[in-house]
Amino acid sequence: MKKHITSAIIIFLLLAGCSSAPKNPGDIYSLRTQAETHLELGNREADRGNYETGLFMINESKRLSIITDDPGLLIRTSLSRGNVLFSLGMSEEAFVEWNFAGSEAERHGLKELAAVSRVHIVRGRLLSGEPAQALLEELNRELALIKNDKQYIAFTWLVIALTQRELRQYKEAEASVKRSLDIHEKEKSLEQAAYNWFLIGSIRSLSGNYDGAIQALNTAIELDRRIENSWGLAANWRAIGDVHRRAGNKSEAMEAYKRSRAIFIAMNNENEVTIIDQRMENL
Repeated sequence: MKKHITSAIIIFLLLAGCSSAPKNPGDIYSLRTQAETHLELGNREADRGNYETGLFMINESKRLSIITDDPGLLIRTSLSRGNVLFSLGMSEEAFVEWNFAGSEAERHGLKELAAVSRVHIVRGRLLSGEPAQALLEELNRELALIKNDKQYIAFTWLVIALTQRELRQYKEAEASVKRSLDIHEKEKSLEQAAYNWFLIGSIRSLSGNYDGAIQALNTAIELDRRIENSWGLAANWRAIGDVHRRAGNKSEAMEAYKRSRAIFIAMNNENEVTIIDQRMENL
């Protein structure tokens, strides 16, 4: 009798499960969603100087993009992975990632992503010390091919600005950064907008416009405070210290360096603290 009762209960539960099951909601791409989430978080961590954490997340995103055989996702993940590797001083590995992304984009006919990949490579070459003039010409050609993704257009204008800064074309460099800034502000990408103002501060400082540089860096600080970007805040205060040092304002430079140092200490970033200490000693 107990056996029959148990069987009846099992059958009832199975029927109940069938009758209460929701309708098929359609295709669900959970792995791609996970990959996008890891990529976004990884990029954010890397932008804030947490390169090891960012690389861990981006590695997982790349693994998921391989599993889902999604070319576009794999390319974007490889570009981000290259950026983090380059920031970690692993330039050879970074170029491997960027070149892989470019090859994949060409193979799948993704012309815009192929152009974006080449922009990443040009940026790496610029930061590795290659002459800027020829690189600027390459960037202008690539910019004409990137028409749909506003964030990549903004990124290309940023790399153009870095190249123009290297060529001491300070007026043109600031104008290029502001093209990037305009996109970031419209897209409400506050972290990127803060970096735009940081770069404007750098350009103005190199051109001798110290007051304008401080003004730009203060704007960057306001944005980084809003989004609680500790790395950005520490970098901004260090840059303010550098500007005051160039202007001969030793006491103001020391105060800014102390504020930067305190943030880096709170972040447990000993390497950056060491750099700040060296600058304070050389005042």
